Amino acid sequence: MINMYSKFGLIDYARYLFDNLSVRNDASWNTMMSGLVRVGLYGDVMFLFREMLSFGVRPSGFLVSSLITACDRSGCMFSEGIQVHGFVVKVGLLWDVFVGTCLLHFYGAYKRVFYEQRLFEEMPERNVVSWTSLMFGYLDNGDLDNVIYLYKQMRKEEISCNENTFATVITACSLLEDELLGLNVLGHVVKSGFENKVSVSNSLISMFGSLGSLKEACYVFSCMDEHDTISWNSIISAHAQNGICGESMRFFHLMRHVHKKINYTTLATLLSVCCSLDTLKWGRGIHGVIVRLGLDSNVCICNSLLGMYSEAGRLDDAELVFQEMPETDLISWNSMMTCYVRDGRSLDALKVLIKMLQMKKAINYVTFTSALATCSNSEFINEGKIVHALVILTGMHENLVVGNASITMYAKSGMMAEAKMVFEMVSKRNEVTWNALIGGLAENEEPDEAVKAFQLMRKEGIKTNYITVSSVLGACLTPDDLLKHGMPIHAHIVSTGFESNKYVQNSLITMYAKCGDLQSSKYIFDGLPYKDSVSWNAIIAANAHHGLEEEVLKLIVKMRSAGIDLDQFGFSEGLAAAAKLAVLEEGQQLHCLAVKLGFDSDPFVTNAAMDMYGKCGEMDDVLRILPLPFNRSRLSWNVLISTFARHGYFQEAREAFNEMLESGLKPDHVTFVSLLSACNHGGLVDEGLTYYTRMSKEFNIPPRKKHCVCIIDLLGRSGRLVEVETFINEMPVPPDDLVWRSLLASCKTHGNLELGKKAAEHLVELDSSDDSAYVLYSNICATTGRWGEVEDVRRRMESYNIKKKPACSWVKLKNQVGLFGMGDQRHPQTNEIYAKLGELKKMIKEAGYVPDTSYALQDTDEEQKEHSLWNHSERLALAFGLLNTPDGSTIRVFKNLRVCGDCHSFYKFVSGIISRKIILRDPYRFHHFTGGQCSCSGYW
Repeated sequence: MINMYSKFGLIDYARYLFDNLSVRNDASWNTMMSGLVRVGLYGDVMFLFREMLSFGVRPSGFLVSSLITACDRSGCMFSEGIQVHGFVVKVGLLWDVFVGTCLLHFYGAYKRVFYEQRLFEEMPERNVVSWTSLMFGYLDNGDLDNVIYLYKQMRKEEISCNENTFATVITACSLLEDELLGLNVLGHVVKSGFENKVSVSNSLISMFGSLGSLKEACYVFSCMDEHDTISWNSIISAHAQNGICGESMRFFHLMRHVHKKINYTTLATLLSVCCSLDTLKWGRGIHGVIVRLGLDSNVCICNSLLGMYSEAGRLDDAELVFQEMPETDLISWNSMMTCYVRDGRSLDALKVLIKMLQMKKAINYVTFTSALATCSNSEFINEGKIVHALVILTGMHENLVVGNASITMYAKSGMMAEAKMVFEMVSKRNEVTWNALIGGLAENEEPDEAVKAFQLMRKEGIKTNYITVSSVLGACLTPDDLLKHGMPIHAHIVSTGFESNKYVQNSLITMYAKCGDLQSSKYIFDGLPYKDSVSWNAIIAANAHHGLEEEVLKLIVKMRSAGIDLDQFGFSEGLAAAAKLAVLEEGQQLHCLAVKLGFDSDPFVTNAAMDMYGKCGEMDDVLRILPLPFNRSRLSWNVLISTFARHGYFQEAREAFNEMLESGLKPDHVTFVSLLSACNHGGLVDEGLTYYTRMSKEFNIPPRKKHCVCIIDLLGRSGRLVEVETFINEMPVPPDDLVWRSLLASCKTHGNLELGKKAAEHLVELDSSDDSAYVLYSNICATTGRWGEVEDVRRRMESYNIKKKPACSWVKLKNQVGLFGMGDQRHPQTNEIYAKLGELKKMIKEAGYVPDTSYALQDTDEEQKEHSLWNHSERLALAFGLLNTPDGSTIRVFKNLRVCGDCHSFYKFVSGIISRKIILRDPYRFHHFTGGQCSCSGYW
């Protein structure tokens, strides 16, 4: 009766009968204790055991086994279990193999493998269950080598395995990815006649799935006489692991109709593979199934939903799931923090950590790993230091994963001294620790140190992996690095067999390109037996690094022809190439394809598209795709400010900067380059100097060369050349060619021959083959009428075989590009173009145009100077555009050098007479001509 009531969960009735028994024997105590264990009243089991001892009853092995099981299942009775172990030894029950095996289970459940192993060695008698218990303890603790060792010992001692033994060993083979060993165990399974056991078959399906042998996994599944829930979950997981989401869904459909039972593991497995843009629709469908089954209140399932939406980049959906969860656990909070980290919302991730601390939620190593990851850039390094201090205060710094994350955080923030310090403090380093250090040294451009660390890692016997090799290759940046480090490492890669690893192959492509050997990059790429999207991205980026934008676009076409879809990296590189070439049509096609494939919400693609439209003169399209203020990353703000600056919208650039600050985002050095450029192009000298001061004093951003060049250009354009000279002498970085070239250009504008000569001498000293030094100084001499010195400069150029970079302008039409040089006569429409120029000349002269012949830098009469101006490439390009575009449409002209002042005046007059908008882009900025006016207001 006691047993019956306890089996039905009516433990109060069972206890009532037990308490009213006049005589209790061993069976009575055993049955009551088993009943309490069955219903989970583990604390009551201990009280009943003490009561039994007070009656002088000697416990049996069966009863003590129930007692140990209670301590095992409770999860919080470790100290009580230790006391029971002491009692077992005291009363001599350790000889009972069932009691010993229960104790093994107990220590395994609490992950005390050391105690479990010692107990196993002390047991006078062991059976197959004892061996399997210790084996499972090793497996649960991740000690796979010892699982295999025990299995081999069992075979050596001729102990027969049971189905649980085989299931455990097969799982270890799966995790070790040891196919040969797995097949040997399979032979033993078949020989022992266990191949039809459900648990063994389930483990085999999982093993074949993890090894990518789906055909074998499906064969095992189809040969099973019966399938339990784990069988279905295993075959679904096997396909999910190999990225075959469609088959996973098909088996899920069959499972629902044939087996009719699903559990948390089923749904979690499916959700794990529904996190891409293509498969998210299925994930949403499963979410619907979860709601219909009423499982949306299950914490574990909700955590899986959080993971799916996070990996799919659907932060809003993840937030909604989190907010509607009736109950959250540590995994929920950690998942939400990870969502924010992945989305680049560092402040929100840190807010989650703060809330967890305020609510006194449990925190583990995963929490701190995510918090450190979100601080892994210089902008949040102060917050990162606080998180690191919390790590130390909580004693979590001894955790290897947290230690590795701390190294990465400091390294990514450029603080390699601190990263090395943390590295030295890590007592037990693994390959991830070394990879974090080597990767940090590579990112911070310390190739010698990175290679030293790589050599030391090998010397200490730490096994290198593809990440190690890829990281150390990334440290090589120059031709010298290639000879000194890159080629020897490549030789090591070949000798160790890493050459076949696709990640290493792609790293080699990148390394050779960065070190200046694009030919070797192409050779490696062409030799790849299978080229995936990462391989294509690597060779595309290699060509982009060498400035071969046309080749980038050609490679994208080839990539699509090969049946490989572009990802966000491919789109970003393609759009960047279109931006540099200013080919709007190709850029629009890429952007349309990105939208079609669902990449329109990707921040990298959006920013690249904004930059492309901005550099192609389409300011309206930039604003059309601009993310809403609360969704804008710092990069989005930088692109917006830069585009405003390039197009002459200086007030809008300043307003965007202020909005950025109000949104809580901190500017970086790129922001200030764009902002100073806006002030430079707008002649806003005082504002520019104020921003330069604020940059270092208010935002702690040290000035770089680009900032200094902006200030030199800003002061120089306004004629404050004495201040420029002082600034150059006092600036925190050594002057380079950009500095002297900027000063030289300002000297030309203001006719300062003496200072211009100094700047030209510095330029020649840095690079004697720099044509700009000779050309700009020659122009200054010509502007001031020093024609003798002009001839001297030209003779020097001839003697050194230095040629001036020829000016050219072009107009892109749908099917052709009209490209023109100075006085070009090669175009098929040459006669029509010059005739059109004649018409324009007549019209604008009637409108009041007077040529400024000071821009014709030749020692000739005025008539010849004027004739020279009418041969300028930008005029020929405009005439071509007028002949070949519909009336009323916008004409876009591009020039490789700065537009000359007289051509600028010519464009203004033409735009007013023909009533058409003309956009002219030179290397420095855009000029929007409308109704006789230019967006630059005459200052450029």
